[in-house]
Amino acid sequence: MRKFILFLALVSFSAWSQPVGMQLYSLRDQLPKDLSGYLAKTAAWGITELEGGGTYGLSVPEFLNLCAQHKLKMVSIGADYNDLDKNIQKVVNDAKAFGVKYVMCAWIPHAEGPLSLTDANKAVEVFNRAGKVLAENGITLCYHMHGYEFTAYNEGTIFDHMIKNCDARYVNFELDVYWAKQGSQDPLALLKKYPNRFPLLHLKDRKHGTPDTTNGHQDVETNVVLGTGDVGIGGILAAAPGLGVKHYFIEDESSRVEQQVPESVKFIRKFLK
Repeated sequence: MRKFILFLALVSFSAWSQPVGMQLYSLRDQLPKDLSGYLAKTAAWGITELEGGGTYGLSVPEFLNLCAQHKLKMVSIGADYNDLDKNIQKVVNDAKAFGVKYVMCAWIPHAEGPLSLTDANKAVEVFNRAGKVLAENGITLCYHMHGYEFTAYNEGTIFDHMIKNCDARYVNFELDVYWAKQGSQDPLALLKKYPNRFPLLHLKDRKHGTPDTTNGHQDVETNVVLGTGDVGIGGILAAAPGLGVKHYFIEDESSRVEQQVPESVKFIRKFLK
């Protein structure tokens, strides 16, 4: 009987060995009100990994200790583009303080609308330079696109130009599948086109009928439970492990986040074992 119980425990552990994460921005309104309570709720949803960067009034050690109490591990933090450009040591220090192996940049400063080639080339230079310093410190820099990079350029898009010119030794990417779809792209096709360049994935589904944009903006209420929108999350999850994705973060910016995230976790678990 003891051997049978141990067998069941090992099977259960194996079945849930792939971590599911969440971008803490999803709870931007809730965490400042009850940090410990919402971290506990996050863990209860089945989340074990986090992407964030804020500490909600605590010191970094205090915040990490609180996360550890709820068996939550910080994997990635955000970095401001200007810090990557002008104050890379701050980014290195922050990453080391949080104990993370990934730093992600989620926005390139630019005029409203699509990203220009000039701004894209500047970003490539900033990312390559900052990414080299981070890599020397055991940290991987990832750029998180927002859909404004997908205007046509040469035989592809501005994003194609960026990924081809970012040195793969120092710079990789975080694919936000919602924003790729928002920019009229097929997220799964991007994963297949550039295998091993997207170690981080933002999982976010889009309400059917939502119009595409190329300005990086859309109504947050178009974020829906994973698997119920038009992004094709199931196909992405089925293929992602074989294409170099290492970490999966749910990001739900809607006002229904507390209702939707548990359902999204259930959907993810159909594919990630």
